[in-house]
Amino acid sequence: MLLRHGRTEWNASLRIQGQLQVELDAVGRAQAEAVAPAVARLDPALLWSSDLLRARATADYVAAATGLTLVEDARLREFHLGERQGLTHAEYAELAPEEFESFRAGEWQQVPGAEKVQEVADRFVACLRDLATALGAGETGVAVSHGAAIRVGLVGFLGWPLEIVRDFRALGNCNRVELVERESGRWALATYNVSAVE
Repeated sequence: MLLRHGRTEWNASLRIQGQLQVELDAVGRAQAEAVAPAVARLDPALLWSSDLLRARATADYVAAATGLTLVEDARLREFHLGERQGLTHAEYAELAPEEFESFRAGEWQQVPGAEKVQEVADRFVACLRDLATALGAGETGVAVSHGAAIRVGLVGFLGWPLEIVRDFRALGNCNRVELVERESGRWALATYNVSAVE
């Protein structure tokens, strides 16, 4: 399972986080508290998380509910968004209108200093493969991460063209994606953008 972190004040105010350290806000803490027992009901065997504060704090709630030891992995981090990290969407739009429109469309190659989509996909997929390998037969693993990185990593892990990422709706805070392994060894998308409490 891939789980997006809870809300931050920067999410609420449309400020670009990237890899900056931002804490969960009160809503985000409540979301993480609500998702933790839902995740625990799946009886996961492993819990990994991005080492960025908002993901790690979300994962701490899951760790408390499951009794699992949290493993931090920087490969699960959000995109580094270069010179635009810390800007609000309004500030970005005023600074570079055409670049901002591309950013809003999910085309981030024009963002100065940003990680490339392929780079994020490569690191995320490598992490998911390691997590899958560490699981025993029939076991469930949880990776707590970030919205854009999850979408790119999901598409890459399933072997789909990365351009498809633009066709996926943004993940809600503390929403989850579930993958299942088929008998063939290939993985399939079972659920996408499911609310924490559904």
